[in-house]
Amino acid sequence: MKSRSNRYRCAEPKLISSLVRGAIAVLWGVVSIAHAQVLPSGGSFVAGSGTLQQNGRSLSIVQSTPRGIIEWNSFSIGKGAHVTFDNGNGATLNRVTGSDVSSILGTLSATGSLYLINPQGIVVGSSGVVSTGGRFVASTLDTDNTSFMSGGQFALIGVSGGKVVNLGKIGSTQGDVFLIADAQVENNGTIQAPNGTAELVAAEAVLLQDASSGKQVFVALGDKGSVLNRGTIRAAQISLQAADGNVFAFSGNHAALRATGTATRDGHIWLVADTGHVRLGGRIEAKNANGSGGTVDTAAGDLTFCRCGPTVLAGVWNVSMPSATIGAGAAQAFSRSLSKGTNVSVLATGAQGAAGDIEVASAIGWKGAASFTLTASHNVTVDKGVTIKNKGTGNLALRADAGAIDNGGSIVNNGTLDWSKSTGLVTAYYDEKGTYTAGAQLANAAWRAPQYSGLKTQLSAYQWVNSMDDLNNVGGAGNYALGKDIALPYWAVVQIGGPFTGQFDGMGHTISNAVDIINALFTTIGQDGVVRNLNITNAGGSTLAKGVPGGLLAGDNQGTIANVFASGSMQGNLFDYSAGGAPPVGGLVGTNEGLIVRSGANVQVSNAGLAGGLVGQNSGTILQSYATGGVSALTNPYSGETNRLVQAGGLVGANSGTIAQSYATGAVSGTSLEGGGLVAENSGTITQSFASGNISGVAQGSTAPTLAGIAAVNAGTIGSDVYWNKETSGQAAGGPGVAAANGLTSAQMTNPASFAGWDFGPDGAWAIPSGATNPVLQWQLSGD
Repeated sequence: MKSRSNRYRCAEPKLISSLVRGAIAVLWGVVSIAHAQVLPSGGSFVAGSGTLQQNGRSLSIVQSTPRGIIEWNSFSIGKGAHVTFDNGNGATLNRVTGSDVSSILGTLSATGSLYLINPQGIVVGSSGVVSTGGRFVASTLDTDNTSFMSGGQFALIGVSGGKVVNLGKIGSTQGDVFLIADAQVENNGTIQAPNGTAELVAAEAVLLQDASSGKQVFVALGDKGSVLNRGTIRAAQISLQAADGNVFAFSGNHAALRATGTATRDGHIWLVADTGHVRLGGRIEAKNANGSGGTVDTAAGDLTFCRCGPTVLAGVWNVSMPSATIGAGAAQAFSRSLSKGTNVSVLATGAQGAAGDIEVASAIGWKGAASFTLTASHNVTVDKGVTIKNKGTGNLALRADAGAIDNGGSIVNNGTLDWSKSTGLVTAYYDEKGTYTAGAQLANAAWRAPQYSGLKTQLSAYQWVNSMDDLNNVGGAGNYALGKDIALPYWAVVQIGGPFTGQFDGMGHTISNAVDIINALFTTIGQDGVVRNLNITNAGGSTLAKGVPGGLLAGDNQGTIANVFASGSMQGNLFDYSAGGAPPVGGLVGTNEGLIVRSGANVQVSNAGLAGGLVGQNSGTILQSYATGGVSALTNPYSGETNRLVQAGGLVGANSGTIAQSYATGAVSGTSLEGGGLVAENSGTITQSFASGNISGVAQGSTAPTLAGIAAVNAGTIGSDVYWNKETSGQAAGGPGVAAANGLTSAQMTNPASFAGWDFGPDGAWAIPSGATNPVLQWQLSGD
């Protein structure tokens, strides 16, 4: 990624000037044709049917079939002349068989879709106006009659050297505008397609398709052609493509590339040259129909910037290249766009034999909340003397080994990362076989971790975990992050020893098929340890080690667990009575002494001691969390303790800590059972929570079960804002200290008014989605 801002002005690169001169030459050639030929000539239907009628300087075509094809000896429209197509909502393909370029200096209109195909070239002059109700296609590439008449997607193919140039006005009220040529496509005028896509494509083979969302012209074979825009394009979506050629996207003199989106299309701009070159300048804007930021995607073998820009206004600007060096022009463009609120993401793919490195060679700084992400297939380097800084709430992410293939990708900061005046985050990710050079990093002394985030520091570096072996190497006080989903083989045994006092960020990824977890994935999460943003699915665990608590994530949590979800099964040791009963077992955690926030479990839990859908025994804090799996309390008939009580709770077995804004919906069952829909035993505090699972138990020996909708045993505090479903639970009482009025019917469980003091607003903790049978946590819907 280079800058040529010191060599060329925006409108005057040598290659661009040659393209413009070529277009002017074409225009002068066609002007004389248009003056000599006021209207198209020699036209007749070769497929479909209709009539052609000329009246002075006007030509009217009425098509009587949904689709039709007309072949012309020539197709040009002189200044002041009019050609109209009455084709309803159908489509008409016009193919020029003669040797003249088509020039549109007058008016061309259609009620439906209009295709103009001329291998010699097509020019819409400065006085030319094209207006259609449906799609307008101007192409030097041709298609066969059968494909067009059949409708649906079809290919356009051709190598003629012809050009498509617009100096006038082209618009489609309901459809798309496609300008396609194998040599050159240029727009110096105005193109409008408010409800469709505007696509300028240079290629020798493309595929056209109808789609209600996304771009519709796909390059099948490039031809090293060029696409040049120096005019105005306004459409729901915009695409400029030259697969192995050049894309020049400039907009000056108050012009712009502007994607506005619709109800079915996001505001999206594609600037794609793949192995070729993209040069940018001016204003590029993508917004969705609701006013939120859209997307700009730029992909090229080489990307350069003009002195005049660009400034990208969008939700996100994605830049993809084989390798990238961010020089002065790129740094200025990124800084401007970031300061306008556009998130910028640069990806070095390593394609075309490139190293896949990103080098930041010039300073980048911005104000505001936008985020800057540098993702490299191999290394990310910040050069000596270079500063990246933010003033505001913006984030910076540096990611090496983007493919998560353990290639030794490293982060090297030889410059300065200055977040001293920002409350955003700086995160670096590097390969286990790579290195991390922190360099100069300035943090904000006033920074505080966002609520529920589980973050410990403002500036952090993480080592990627990409495999089973990497997982087994996690430990101690290091920082780790999942680089991808890990599906374990059936024979895998993984366990992270403890206490783990570092940070483990799952990055939203999943560890699946861990069917042989012994006690827990993490034996102990220490007081300073954090595990967050992780999914554990299709897992199976058991507490084979005597005296050790078990859960799919952690045996004992003394630190922080945030945004972690587990599914599968967890079974306690039925033969462990050495300490008066099997140690606690939970779907997520055996014993919790720390904080569990915004986490959940759908785990089938069974144990001969304390059992909970989320946690076996809690003396810490559980906030905005849930459990939906069934919980079974079992006794071992061979133990000789047939009269011993076992305890099971839908969320927690025994609670001596704090539970708030949490719930359980799984069934609770067992023999000789103390069972509660939320907890079996409470000596702590429970507020703003509910339970709805069925609770059942049978006696064993002389010990009868004790069952309740909330808590079977209560010596603590259960708030007046804690509820249970008395119908689905099968329990008329919530337990000691719980008012009978807090037992709700299934109908009441779907009504926010039933939950006194609960906040169901957009910023509240709770929500009841359409069709739901009970409340859920707001973060479950938003994903925050």
